[in-house]
Amino acid sequence: MFNYHVLSQISATPSPAPLPSHEPAAPSDQNSSVFSVLSYGAVGDGVTDDTQAFKMAWDSACQADSATILVPKHYTFMIQSTIFTGPCKNQILFQIEGTLMPPDGPDSWPKIYNKRQWLVFYRINGMSMQGGGLIDGRGQKWWDLPCKPHKGINGTTAPGPCDSPVAIRFFWSSNLTVQGLKIKNSPQFHFRFDNCHDVQINSLYIKSPAGSPNTDGIHIENSNDVQIHNSVISNGDDCVSIGAGSYNIDIRNITCGPSHGISIGSLGMKNSRACVSNITVADSIIKHSDNGVRIKTWQGGFGSVSKVTFNNIHMDTVRNPIIIDQYYCNTKACLNQTSAVYINDIWYTNIKGTYDVRSPPMHLACSDAMPCTNLTMSDVELFPAQGERFLDPFCWNAYGDIKTLTVPPVFCLFEGFPESFPSNDVDKC
Repeated sequence: MFNYHVLSQISATPSPAPLPSHEPAAPSDQNSSVFSVLSYGAVGDGVTDDTQAFKMAWDSACQADSATILVPKHYTFMIQSTIFTGPCKNQILFQIEGTLMPPDGPDSWPKIYNKRQWLVFYRINGMSMQGGGLIDGRGQKWWDLPCKPHKGINGTTAPGPCDSPVAIRFFWSSNLTVQGLKIKNSPQFHFRFDNCHDVQINSLYIKSPAGSPNTDGIHIENSNDVQIHNSVISNGDDCVSIGAGSYNIDIRNITCGPSHGISIGSLGMKNSRACVSNITVADSIIKHSDNGVRIKTWQGGFGSVSKVTFNNIHMDTVRNPIIIDQYYCNTKACLNQTSAVYINDIWYTNIKGTYDVRSPPMHLACSDAMPCTNLTMSDVELFPAQGERFLDPFCWNAYGDIKTLTVPPVFCLFEGFPESFPSNDVDKC
């Protein structure tokens, strides 16, 4: 949960910002529309701490009638963990043409600042973030912390601090546009949207190594009316992940991978309630990834996932092209529990391509106590990427309908609806 009182550099609420005395032409006039961070004292040499200049530029732009915050090209700006606060008087354009980066790793991160987030935009209504510049998260030293699962033998972890910052986070914000940006090597998630609505994400290029832990490209939580279009994402976790409380999410024309695919979840952790609905993933490519389109829930949760469409998706050497996992667990000590997030009304249409033969092309593992229902498949053709041996799909307590002959055939999917269904325990959200 977001804590507004975390120790982090926070921009002021809208009020006049002091002008830098050494700059002759600071764009502080209320009628001026461009607020360059250079005019507020930013150096842009990649070493000097330019945080205060960004805060001053933000505070001035936030109170102006028309505002573009300019991060000019040919400069590299190092910024500490910062919260840019609204609401603002106007709709701000945050134009990133240069390079932004945080301190280099946990040892360089000031102890008084929050290590869970880097740049946060809080209570902003109407903002566009765009440009031809680069956001470099400098994540390597965070990924190499001993606590990270990939550092230990067989996925074990070592004790010690493990917090790693999300690169860009929008919180309690609306009418947002994020487009045209390049972002790489985030310590954790690259973009995260919490409690946001009316968001347009377009033409992003997100890249981190395949082995970088928890580097989701775009994470959506408790948000609605979000469009994610025309982007290329390659990272060490989900290209896009959709968390609890999210609905009306449209994902199209994404090139994803290597990665962990496009995921709904994980949901229901620590016996929590999760509601997700009206999700579309369409016209996309997923390649060389651990998963394709995935729904993952913890045992013991409740709520529902419903009205989800996966349409026109090409799989290229994907280990689990179609997967529902209601037994998700990221340790070896998860106990069996009876309650589960109810999964219903999921469409898989025109899903074609190849799968990595280490796993079956379809894995539908539904809860013992709470079957998956209304799973519909049409024009699903998945061939082994190597060899000629087809693997049979796996199903457990999964009910639905096969509209056309699938490759390979999904004989394990139960037809119709389960005769006995724990309807009293279903929270349909």
